[in-house]
Amino acid sequence: MFEIDKWQEIYSTVRKNKLRTFLTGFSVAWGIFMLIILLGSGKGLENGVAEQFRGGATNGVWITSGITSMKYKGLKVGREIKFNNEDYNALNVSVKGHDHISARLFLGNNLVSYKNEYGSFFLSPCHPDYGYIKEIELIEGRFLNYIDIRDYRKVAAIGEKVKTALFKKGDTTALGKYITINGVLFKVIGIFRDFSRNDNELKRIYIPISTAQRVFNGDNVIQQISFTTGSATPDEANRMVDNSKSLLSRRHTFDVNDQRAIEVWNKSEDVRRFSALFAGIRMFIWIIGIGTIIAGVVGVSNIMMIVVKERTKEIGVRKAIGATPVSIVGLVLQEAIVITSFAGYIGLVLGVGLLELISKKMPASDFFQNPEADFSLAVGATILLIVAGAVAGFVPAMKAAKVRPVEALRDE
Repeated sequence: MFEIDKWQEIYSTVRKNKLRTFLTGFSVAWGIFMLIILLGSGKGLENGVAEQFRGGATNGVWITSGITSMKYKGLKVGREIKFNNEDYNALNVSVKGHDHISARLFLGNNLVSYKNEYGSFFLSPCHPDYGYIKEIELIEGRFLNYIDIRDYRKVAAIGEKVKTALFKKGDTTALGKYITINGVLFKVIGIFRDFSRNDNELKRIYIPISTAQRVFNGDNVIQQISFTTGSATPDEANRMVDNSKSLLSRRHTFDVNDQRAIEVWNKSEDVRRFSALFAGIRMFIWIIGIGTIIAGVVGVSNIMMIVVKERTKEIGVRKAIGATPVSIVGLVLQEAIVITSFAGYIGLVLGVGLLELISKKMPASDFFQNPEADFSLAVGATILLIVAGAVAGFVPAMKAAKVRPVEALRDE
């Protein structure tokens, strides 16, 4: 129930002790301010690292052929491992639990032209599933499909920067147009955006792997096989990787422990490690922030003890004329909560404001982006402030409630 008299009393007390109230509130405001800044900075670091993971499924596995570095069954070191279409088919059948799988060729930078415009762009033959594995975002048209693979179609999905370089303002669309790749015409079927920061990724052209094998190298060699592990747990994903390595080692006769024979990147492992790291960072930040807030709460509690001591006589008079212990406790708690909440809210606003300023003015960085305090954090901080205020006022309030009117009236 709202009582104007209590609020007037709190205002009068604060007004009489401006410096004491300011210093008390400052410690709480500083604690919340530091908590928001630390959490926002941690979020900025997390956003920066998460940005580095964009451009590929977080449950993706990439297996690339390499050169042996260990002797095995009488075979010498330095043998080149060459994957082929049969390896892709074998993994597709044998690796249980995957939801997307694709083989790839690395044909490097190739001369590409459209009318009188020329450029050198990275040619990446693959299967249609690679669009899911790489998390390609289509802007126009479509990605490759399995009819393209089956019929050896000369079609291409081109990156946004490829379109910008080859198709000038006079061409309203690139879809349906024919570009020349190393003297061979390919029809543009889609334009995509790639989130990778690698310049080669941003200037990439995808074509059917079957077409590339027939037109450009006349062989069934592939250089990389990638798949996603679906909803598999980390342990299940690791078993899928181990099964893939064992299968390939048997097919190409190399030691399964030879890390250079094939290179395996299990992205889910990296994501898991970074998630655990940032969970630890967040916990550490909360411990530091809450410790700072506790220091402020202790200060508020001490000040409220002094206030109760100063107002002992007044409390005695109140109790003598019928004030209940609950009303005395409520008065002290309300004053503590008001001081703590108001000061904490100021710290919260200043912290969020500084994060916004840093986010807008800070130069772009690969590993630190958009430091922010989300809505749930603001709600959590608000609840923390109310609880902190109640805790700060509890002990002084209980002491005030135990004051005996006779003793209080004798107090000087």
